[in-house]
Amino acid sequence: MRRNSFVAAAAALSALLPTAAFAQEEGEERSRRVRVGLGAQLVPSYPGSDNHDVIPLVDVAVARGDDPFDFEAADESFGFSILDSGGFEFGPVLSIEGSRTAKDVGAPLNKVSTTVEVGAFVEYKLSPSFRVRAEGRRGIGGHDGWSGNVGADYIIRDRDRYLFSLGPRVTLSDGRYHRAYFGVTPSEAVASGLAAYRPGGGVQAVGGNAGFLYQLGGRWGIYSYAKYDRLVGDAARSPIVRQFGSRDQLSGGLALTYTFGGN
Repeated sequence: MRRNSFVAAAAALSALLPTAAFAQEEGEERSRRVRVGLGAQLVPSYPGSDNHDVIPLVDVAVARGDDPFDFEAADESFGFSILDSGGFEFGPVLSIEGSRTAKDVGAPLNKVSTTVEVGAFVEYKLSPSFRVRAEGRRGIGGHDGWSGNVGADYIIRDRDRYLFSLGPRVTLSDGRYHRAYFGVTPSEAVASGLAAYRPGGGVQAVGGNAGFLYQLGGRWGIYSYAKYDRLVGDAARSPIVRQFGSRDQLSGGLALTYTFGGN
């Protein structure tokens, strides 16, 4: 899932505003630390594309006192917890999927406008080193469909000195989402020469995500990630993917981080 400037700005705003969760601990307020990462990432131009776009990579994390920063995978949507108890978390999420034009594909297909996706996540930490997470999001405008992700992460870390994560991912989408990006209507078939295609919903892709953070010294550090998805099912059988795109979806990013606050 892309991290665009709108979502990044929302993340930064939420990090800088005071919240009840960071109010006090054991009756004494502790200093807040904010880690901001700025860089670039390479992402598919649209779902199923064999071309990539370079877009900003922004990551914001907040911690109190000497507590390490919470783990967050690069492919998570922006969100926050409204319930956090016993390793279980639940809350709303927001994401944005960019537009797809006929020029992007290289064929006279209908435009899919930029989509705002809103939904919720649920997460469970089985241990400090292992968690599972699922998201479900409804598109507003653009594809107007449902999409979601299910994944797990194994985490190796030395507090904030370094962190490495690795885990599998499964992407699911409904028929409306699939038809927006992978379907070919009869009129599009006549204009493009592609076979008409009406996909249903189901599993869209399977893959994995890896992340790495390392503190270079003092307040500076690096943040990076790499992700691979393999389109399957109706998405993989799309004439658009077979003729103009790729089943292999690669993305990755690199950012420089700086930590504000603390000692």
